[in-house]
Amino acid sequence: MGETETGEDWIRRFAAELGLEAPGEWEFEQVLELASVAAHSSERKAAPVACWLFGLSGRSVEEAIEIAKRT
Repeated sequence: MGETETGEDWIRRFAAELGLEAPGEWEFEQVLELASVAAHSSERKAAPVACWLFGLSGRSVEEAIEIAKRT
């Protein structure tokens, strides 16, 4: 890991270790949007858990963001 490693770099390595394909730029931004909605609607700790639940749900990220905005 280099000093200038980005979050995207870390996610690519993490995804590879999990045997998954890393999200593309659009997907990455959408998941960050979901995390932002969750964090600003409640507490910061809601963001990672909301993203985890989204991953389990099988729903599109757009749908998850809309649900988060209504919650």
